Amino acid sequence: MCVESDGCDIEGCSSSDEVRTLSGSMSPGLMPSPDLRPCKPGQKFRAALLRYRSMPAVAAGILTFGNVLNYMDRYTVAGVLLDIQRDYSVTDSQAGLLSFSSSCCLQHYCLFVLSRGLVGIGESSYSSISPTIIGDLFTNNKRTMMISIFYLAIPLGSGLGYILGSGAKDAAKDWHWALRVSPLLGITAGALILLFVPDPKRGDTHQKGGRMRTSTSWIYDIKALLKNRSYMFSSLASAAVSFAIGAFGMWIPIYLFRAQVVQKIAVPCTKGICRSTDSLIFGAITCVTGLLGVIIGFATTRFFRKKTDRADPLVCAITMLGSAIFICIIFVVAKKSIAGAYICIFIGETLLFVNWAITADILMFVVIPSRRATALAFQSFTTHLLGDAGSPYLIGQISDRLQKNYTTSALWQFLSLGYALMLCPFIIVLGGMFFLATALFFLDDKEKAEKQ
Repeated sequence: MCVESDGCDIEGCSSSDEVRTLSGSMSPGLMPSPDLRPCKPGQKFRAALLRYRSMPAVAAGILTFGNVLNYMDRYTVAGVLLDIQRDYSVTDSQAGLLSFSSSCCLQHYCLFVLSRGLVGIGESSYSSISPTIIGDLFTNNKRTMMISIFYLAIPLGSGLGYILGSGAKDAAKDWHWALRVSPLLGITAGALILLFVPDPKRGDTHQKGGRMRTSTSWIYDIKALLKNRSYMFSSLASAAVSFAIGAFGMWIPIYLFRAQVVQKIAVPCTKGICRSTDSLIFGAITCVTGLLGVIIGFATTRFFRKKTDRADPLVCAITMLGSAIFICIIFVVAKKSIAGAYICIFIGETLLFVNWAITADILMFVVIPSRRATALAFQSFTTHLLGDAGSPYLIGQISDRLQKNYTTSALWQFLSLGYALMLCPFIIVLGGMFFLATALFFLDDKEKAEKQ
């Protein structure tokens, strides 16, 4: 039994437990007394709410659910991009602008682009703050596992976005409905975050029994981060990953559809509902490869940390370089074999997704706890700015420029987009080089953070 602050008896607690009162203080569990009265349903709910707010796993699970919805909402557009291009008669570069939530402004393309752009504000804030909360709730290998699960939401949510977009469009026979499901789920996630996710003290789990250093100004933190070589190189590497994933997420289903038109196993979409097969398959592959990538990343870093203290950046570098090889092969085999292209996509994405959670863990090692929120916000900003914010548009722009030089045909639409996407493997190789540079300075920066 436990006693609430107003003298009522809460069921389900042992006499040795502690209970958090409604005022926020901790009171020791008391033995049941005949003078106590049963709690009212509202009081029991509030007591249970406070009890769940003190459970780190609950907070991490809700934050991960919110991250899934962020990316699911973002990639529903990619799942119906063929329909959007047909209805608005837009070029590849104009379609690329949509990668940055409203479904009520769809009559005018400019308003549609603006409404999609607003998604980036909430997503950037959420993706910057959530990992710092998880980092302050857990330590060591458990922190690595929880952050890995959180970043699993990126490929999982992206894949579900394709599936949701295509599925809702086919069910309603109208692609507009693809954008009207995730907002309702987002409201649910927001309510759960308000109710169950606490705001832990920065670095509290790392300094139990000690004192946190005084917080410094934002300008001072930025200057310190710019001097942190491991942080800067890993942030640039993360931007390279984001560039490739943003471009691939938007354009690969379209590229594979054009490949099938060239092979004469599909016809161009000129009326009605465009086929969703490629989006569904690509979405399923993204979900599976995301799960595999995070599991492989978590397992390999734990294993190789026993061999070398530089395991985290080295694993990222090797998997990125391996990913570039298979992504290059996609553009070789797609013209002849769609199945072969999907196999290369599966392997390439798996290797690319290995480093998502590891990058965040590198940051946790080399940045002091009181500076992590700023570090993650700045990293998120640079990752999006240099990565997926512009890569879909850039790929579309290159594709359009190539198409203007020749007579437009199904074959040239396919080839021009493929030539534009060939930029991605080179960016991935550059990212691998940045991770190798991170490995050179990782131990020194980690030691400096531990001393501070």
